[in-house]
Amino acid sequence: MFMDLETANTGLDGLAAHVAFSVNLAHAGSTMSGAGALVSGSYFPVLGLQPALGRLLGPADDERVGEHYVTVLSYSYWENQLGLDRSVLNTTLIVNGQPMTIVGVAPPGFAGTTLGGAPDVFVRITMRGAMIPQWEGFERRNSYWTYLFGRLRPGSTIEQVSAQINTVYGAIISDVEAPLQQGMSEQTMERFLAKQIVVEEGRRGQSSLNAEAQTPLTLLFSITGFVLLIACANIANLLLARGASRAREMAIRGLLGASRRRLLGQLLTESVLLAVLGGVASLIVARWTLSAISATLPAKEAATLLLELSPTMVVFTGLVSLGTGLLFGMYPALHSSRQDLVAMLKAGGGQPSAARAAIRFRHTLVTGQIALSMALLVAAGLFIKSLNNVASVDLGLDVASIVSFQVAPELNGYEPARSQALFARLEEELAAMPGVTGASAAMVPLLTGNSWGTDVSVEGYESGPDIDSNSRLNWIGPDYFGTLGVPLMAGREFTAGDALGAPEVAVVNEAFTRKFNLNGREAVGKWMSADGGAGSDLDIQIVGVVQDAGYSHVKQDVPPIFFTPYKQHDGLGYVTFYLRSALEGNQILGAVPTLVAAIDPNLPVDNLKTLEQQVEDNVYFDRLIGRLSAAFAVLATLLAAVGLYGVLTYTVEQRTREIGVRMALGARGHNVRAMVLKQVSQMTAIGGLIGIVGAYFVGRFAQSLLFGLEGSDPSVMVGVASLLAVVAFSAGYLPARKASRVDPVQALRYE
Repeated sequence: MFMDLETANTGLDGLAAHVAFSVNLAHAGSTMSGAGALVSGSYFPVLGLQPALGRLLGPADDERVGEHYVTVLSYSYWENQLGLDRSVLNTTLIVNGQPMTIVGVAPPGFAGTTLGGAPDVFVRITMRGAMIPQWEGFERRNSYWTYLFGRLRPGSTIEQVSAQINTVYGAIISDVEAPLQQGMSEQTMERFLAKQIVVEEGRRGQSSLNAEAQTPLTLLFSITGFVLLIACANIANLLLARGASRAREMAIRGLLGASRRRLLGQLLTESVLLAVLGGVASLIVARWTLSAISATLPAKEAATLLLELSPTMVVFTGLVSLGTGLLFGMYPALHSSRQDLVAMLKAGGGQPSAARAAIRFRHTLVTGQIALSMALLVAAGLFIKSLNNVASVDLGLDVASIVSFQVAPELNGYEPARSQALFARLEEELAAMPGVTGASAAMVPLLTGNSWGTDVSVEGYESGPDIDSNSRLNWIGPDYFGTLGVPLMAGREFTAGDALGAPEVAVVNEAFTRKFNLNGREAVGKWMSADGGAGSDLDIQIVGVVQDAGYSHVKQDVPPIFFTPYKQHDGLGYVTFYLRSALEGNQILGAVPTLVAAIDPNLPVDNLKTLEQQVEDNVYFDRLIGRLSAAFAVLATLLAAVGLYGVLTYTVEQRTREIGVRMALGARGHNVRAMVLKQVSQMTAIGGLIGIVGAYFVGRFAQSLLFGLEGSDPSVMVGVASLLAVVAFSAGYLPARKASRVDPVQALRYE
């Protein structure tokens, strides 16, 4: 399909294909696991890249399948693993057991066209059969697996290219692809013939990560903006209070000849200076925060997200700081510089009466802070409750004291029979390790996002076109369920005797029995097949039923799964091992690489971690958002409390004389406290109501990120409102208490 489109008139200045694959790399006696990219000969020319060393792959390298054993290194691999050694050019690099000649190095900074991929090597796409053992997809045109991108011709638009490429694609679909499809109903065939290629902007690469991260990153950016607004409101309040206390100074400066412009410039300069100092300090805090975030992420995600301060971020922070200083220092500066100078001097004592407008403005700012804090606290409450729901998910297995790791001998050139022998030896030696109480293996690693499946035929279940007969699958070793603590509901587990040549058997989970109407434990003894073809021979006997247990994702419902013994599959070239131990996880983690190296020192050990860590890695985004939103909400609430305390303290200070008069006329301390706390209750009530409305929309926007609850959860709303009320009244109590202790005699003398 790619070659047909590449040679057709699609309105593009070149079309390229690429797909990621896993690699084991060996050079000069050193072996490591990594990532690779299979690319067409047009890949680098379409991107317009120039090599850092040697040459890049080109159209001449794509002439025939399975020829031209050449590779291009990424600059990062060349720098970090080969020390920028220029003599590596035209030497041999072993890629997945195949000797490849190094013909060049990609330019610095280029990390492929899939966000998060970062390939170490680039290999021709026509070498996929050599790079992935047992793969025979070149023989099947309807095996769809590659990704395409192209470059627009000058003057062309995406809409024009979309029209041209789909004209070509439509003809290929109807004339070539449709006759290859089997078992489709008329309705499905109609949908197949109506398929179109979606053409979209490609400058950000091809990855699902952009779409997945858009909502949470937008939300976190908005939360950061809310906190910034609260901080700015505090700055404005503090500057207003400071300006009021300096009113006499400004009046004297004015009477001595200072123009309003000069006074305004002085006050704004002070505001900007504070903002710049705050911006510099923020970079230090940002560095600490990014380090803390990076420590909570899986290694791959931490490397993909590039959590570091870049020059662009520093410039952005500087502009925000300057903008904050100017914008939120402007009103206080204008207010402080426009006073009636003579009246200000007559006020005496440096305690001018605050203008009503300034008082209302300060109260409005505090009310806004409370509203924003309410919205942020609700968002944090939702994410924390969601994270708690995630942590409470019953995975159906015992993750404690289990260590997992992966080996892929096929990527080191092992033949299938040799791989099977290696797996058997590893199982024996791992089980014999001190403290290990169980050891087994599986093809599909648990809770890593991997998912394998196929259509099945099951005894007693009608199948046919448009009938969903798909099931997830896994190939596993003996004692797999016992090692993982998954209860066996009926029948038996696999044994060492379930190997090649023995009758084919399967164990299914409860979801499988429900979907295919097997009536639970009565499934034992039934027959099925896993070749995906309707009406095929039922050649696999179900010998056991196990309880539903986690498969691909912590947050997803357990799908129907059937398990077969990996020893009955002669093409398996990689597995993930699971060890249950009575020892500390770190002790086993340190011993595993030593044991594997004793068997084959060139065989890398990948993804070595505890199963508990794997569970955390599977929900890292939930943990990240929960922690960040909680931290921001706490910070916002503290800022709002400080702002409320500052405004009330200043208000009490300004109303000292009034309070003295009230108390001289018979007002008691509790009356004065009630007067101050009434202001608190008014601002809290108004701000809280506005915040709840904002929180409702925040919850709706974040609904896709929540697990097991709605974005308008009443318990979260009530809890947050109660917490905010406590914080607000706590912040207002000290000023109220101070006001109630005013000495009337001293207050009447107060100037």
